[in-house]
Amino acid sequence: MLVLGTTNHGKLRELLELLEPHGIGCTCLAGFAAAVDVDETGATFAENAELKAISQAVALGRWVLAEDSGLVVPALGGAPGVLSARFSGPAEAADRETVDRRNSALLLERLAGHSGRERSAHYACHAALADPGGRVVAVAVGTCHGRIAESPAGSGGFGYDPLFIVSEYHRTFGELPPAVKSVISHRARAMRAMLPLIVQALGGGD
Repeated sequence: MLVLGTTNHGKLRELLELLEPHGIGCTCLAGFAAAVDVDETGATFAENAELKAISQAVALGRWVLAEDSGLVVPALGGAPGVLSARFSGPAEAADRETVDRRNSALLLERLAGHSGRERSAHYACHAALADPGGRVVAVAVGTCHGRIAESPAGSGGFGYDPLFIVSEYHRTFGELPPAVKSVISHRARAMRAMLPLIVQALGGGD
């Protein structure tokens, strides 16, 4: 049984859709009392993904797939980056939708006056698979390039999705159907790269 190292319902839904067709039994951290709170102290997505995978695998004694992802805007020095989920401050005191709106508003504020290529951005996802002993046995990376819109469009997805215009479609992730996002998103690409490694490590099943 593979444990997805997240309690984020948006991420969980996307990961389940990718993994279940391959016959890989999976669950999330919500059902484990032994799951730990991991401080994302890494300076990069890769460091945070490995930190989460190792910490939860050791705590649970199970295979854990963890990922860290976010939005990177070169014109802002790479921000929001690893702080994407808490760009506007700590998220604990508010619900996810409120935090998403707050983060998006700050992003638009920081990009005021920027145009054209200055609004280029990409989503990045780094995934890490740790065995029950806490050893990282596989890593994968996925990216999706685009630019930041002047204002939100669409109500789909989560996080910065209504602001992120996907290069291939000239529409935001908030406007695109979930079926499209499940193919081209940064997380989908990272998970597709990880899938054969998971199947190999877990023997194709639970």
